Amino acid sequence: MALLERFYPDEYMDSAYEIDYEALYERGYRGVIFDIDNTLVEHGAPADARSIALFERLRRIGFESLLLSNNKEPRVKTFNDKVHSRYIYKAGKPAVRNYVRAMELMGTAPETTMFVGDQLFTDVWGAKKAGIRTWLVKPIHPKEEIQIVLKRKLERIVLFFYRRARKRKENGD
Repeated sequence: MALLERFYPDEYMDSAYEIDYEALYERGYRGVIFDIDNTLVEHGAPADARSIALFERLRRIGFESLLLSNNKEPRVKTFNDKVHSRYIYKAGKPAVRNYVRAMELMGTAPETTMFVGDQLFTDVWGAKKAGIRTWLVKPIHPKEEIQIVLKRKLERIVLFFYRRARKRKENGD
């Protein structure tokens, strides 16, 4: 199953809002790159009170942040107008170049940067190729575009093997 391991997240959480950012800052992380749709809000939804509060919290902690989205600029800019982060639109994830650009904009390095997203084959794979630690979160809402629905079926297979590998590791096998 080594082939599938390239898609395994470093961490798998229910939500981007459950991550202990304070503890991660203490461990040396300084930049957080986020996907938007189904990671921070439902697909296409505007920034809400919860996402605005998260970015305020990150700034208070001392984090740099950046939104990395494959969406067009109007979608990303509208979201960003409320959360006040940096952003890169039409990012071409999982290509590495804009993950690297994101770190340049934030002034961070792979070892001080984390990525939070909801898709294995774009978000996680791209960040891993760039050497960034990854947090996969469960999609906020099940309603998605058809191409994403098809990818989710493949993701379930990868996540099955990921969970099995994690369980073996925890059991010392």
